[in-house]
Amino acid sequence: MVPKLLRSSTVCLIALTFSAGVLSADTAGGLEWSSPAGWESQARPMRAANYVVPAADGAQPGELAVYYFGPGQGGSVEMNVKRWIRQFRAPNGGPADSLVKREDKTINGIEVTVIDLTGTYLFKPFPMAPKAQERPGYRMLAAIAQGADAPVFFKLTASAKTTAEAEAKFNAMLASLKKTN
Repeated sequence: MVPKLLRSSTVCLIALTFSAGVLSADTAGGLEWSSPAGWESQARPMRAANYVVPAADGAQPGELAVYYFGPGQGGSVEMNVKRWIRQFRAPNGGPADSLVKREDKTINGIEVTVIDLTGTYLFKPFPMAPKAQERPGYRMLAAIAQGADAPVFFKLTASAKTTAEAEAKFNAMLASLKKTN
């Protein structure tokens, strides 16, 4: 039997740990990564992890969302790449298909698809929002890493200026990917 004082101290320690943000989700789907220094971890519903990307001078901060839906969930690599491309428009208002840069590679034995896309971001505050807010001059760096039983999705969106400053840290985070099993 655990003494009452010890039980309450443990509960306080756990509550303090969560409120201080000490426990960050740097693992999901059988993968582990190092979160970039200076990027604040932020709990968000439906996400394995979420980071605030510091703003470049004169720009807004960005966001890196990490999703893991589990086996058989989240869709294929191709379906997600196409969906992410549809979240952007070319500067002339047309489709963004020709603007995407894609690289399929292996990082530490993990198959990873990386995309880079700049244009007008069609931001929706929630997935079923009726109308998107147009954000010209935005850039997305995204990756789909094959986890142990399902993919893990990394999606950074911000102004092109903020994303350019964050790109090296995003790439370092991907380079740190490793299997946890």
